[in-house]
Amino acid sequence: MPLIPEEPQIHESVPGPRATPAAGRTAPTPRPVPGPGPRPAPPRGAPASSVRPGKPGPAAPPRGPVAAPPAQRTNSPQPPAGEPGTAAGTQLQLIPAPADGAVDAADEAVDLLLDSGRAPGEILVLTTGETHPWATHELSFGEASYWAQHDAADDVFYADAAAERATGRPVVVVAVNGGSDEVTAQALPAAMARAGALLIVCGDPQRINAVLGANA
Repeated sequence: MPLIPEEPQIHESVPGPRATPAAGRTAPTPRPVPGPGPRPAPPRGAPASSVRPGKPGPAAPPRGPVAAPPAQRTNSPQPPAGEPGTAAGTQLQLIPAPADGAVDAADEAVDLLLDSGRAPGEILVLTTGETHPWATHELSFGEASYWAQHDAADDVFYADAAAERATGRPVVVVAVNGGSDEVTAQALPAAMARAGALLIVCGDPQRINAVLGANA
């Protein structure tokens, strides 16, 4: 099943729980664009909801609102948060990015999803290669603390694509930032099964299509 890169905008084909935007604010439809978007890692001891997970480093410059077509919707049912979705009810989007820029593209997609009104607890980010900096930071305090944040499901969670303990969420973002073709071939179908409404894959379209084609 080859993936064709689309115009960089997120279309949600399945309605799901969304956080209500603040009064007077119009939530733009997300249009993830690959590019650096480093953000500071949460300090130890800070409440999970007070700091948005991200890569350690200086904050990215502010962005203005971007006009986009309204999100597509259907009457397909959406599985509850925390339960695996099915490929038949999941919208798929591919964001072209090189392996060394896949994490940045995934971070940008997460920012735009949150800006559009998605609740942080609805988003799971997976990496096929090097662990996301946020996950590395949190794992330094021990796996018990790290997985407790996953189980709380009140913030964006970052994990390795092979982590079987990571359960499904309405939105799953996969950064194909390395790993073997075998790892990628296993990670993408597993991510689709975890996604309740939307799966976003950030990576090299040629490599992704080749891997999927070889395993079709």
